[in-house]
Amino acid sequence: MGMLCAVSFNRYGRLYYLDPGDLRPVVGDKVLVPTDDGPEVAECVWAAQWVTEETDGFPRLAGLATEEDLKRDEAQRRRKAEAKVAAKRLIREHDLPMKVVAIDHVLESTGGNGGARTTIYFTAPHRVDFRSLVRDLGATLHCRVELRQLSARDSARVQGGIGSCGRDLCCATFLTDFEPVTIRMAKDQELPLNPLRISGACGRLMCCLKYEHPLYQKFQATAPAVGTRVSTDHGDGKVVGHSVPRDEVVVRLDADGSRCSCSRASVCGPRQAHDAAYPQA
Repeated sequence: MGMLCAVSFNRYGRLYYLDPGDLRPVVGDKVLVPTDDGPEVAECVWAAQWVTEETDGFPRLAGLATEEDLKRDEAQRRRKAEAKVAAKRLIREHDLPMKVVAIDHVLESTGGNGGARTTIYFTAPHRVDFRSLVRDLGATLHCRVELRQLSARDSARVQGGIGSCGRDLCCATFLTDFEPVTIRMAKDQELPLNPLRISGACGRLMCCLKYEHPLYQKFQATAPAVGTRVSTDHGDGKVVGHSVPRDEVVVRLDADGSRCSCSRASVCGPRQAHDAAYPQA
């Protein structure tokens, strides 16, 4: 058991959890987060509080940001904006099919390489020969420049946005790894196979299709299939539908053709056999 706080480098960006140590930052405080290139300024969005999980593996805050740290952070953000404008202009001049997604700038690296470094993340429909672009960017920005191509999902993670559910994108907030998502998951959940309905901001299948898929698999493994004849408290009938979120099946009764919803457990074979063997007094 220990204390944790959550910080973000950008508004509505990914949350990072850290051990506050002896510090007690509150929401809105500017704090220093240790990185490979030295401490960087972030904003506390979740005040330090006790948690039941072990906190030994979490990085520790480097301290509260000073006025000098804030000025350095502002200079860094201004440098990123200038680099983005320059990159877009030079990409147009070189007539390259590239789209700038994000900029990362280090004023002075402490990892042993030294000097300022600008990393430009971009997307492109195919591999791009950007060697001449890198030379022009280096001459314009007066620092070492690196270009890194991102996949569609990584691009959505970096840019962030709002999903069809109305919430921030999962990949931009809490997902750390992209797990495989298949069209079979949409079929099992009886979702419309319209690409516009089951695709995320990245254009790929939505990651959230995987969240409830195990529930559907478990339901389908134990529930009577559509067309199966069952006995219910309302009489005999035939299964005509499933309601997985409510753990129910829809039955059309033989007596009058009406439909009723019954719990999956009440119409499955093992439950009925148990009730028959051990009738309640």
